[in-house]
Amino acid sequence: MNLVWNLVVALQIIAALVMIGLVLIQHGKGADMGASFGSGASGSLFGATGSANFMSRSTAVCAAIFFACTLALAYFANDRSRPASGSVLDQPTVSAPAASVPLAGASQATGAASAAAAAPSAAAVTASGAGAVPTK
Repeated sequence: MNLVWNLVVALQIIAALVMIGLVLIQHGKGADMGASFGSGASGSLFGATGSANFMSRSTAVCAAIFFACTLALAYFANDRSRPASGSVLDQPTVSAPAASVPLAGASQATGAASAAAAAPSAAAVTASGAGAVPTK
């Protein structure tokens, strides 16, 4: 699968570069300076210009290859294994355990470590920025 992916990416890059080159070297319909000033060439600006030449056909082929590669890459990028249930809503939910909060009437262990763990110090509140939040 990785080899196919790399080949399609390489083909898309080559097609894009060739298409850019072909577009840049083509002679446009209104490239004459007189066309912008109302010369006789401007009458067929939006009309039929005859059969397409080799350059315009090559550009169309490169564009088709580019679009086909783009669609193939989009398909390969979305080609993942699907869950058996078919829907995310059918899967069971996993909830996080609730944080344990000591009760108000529960006895506290004595010692400096338990007192520091139970109530945050004023320096910790100030450093975290929680003290600077205005309350209503």
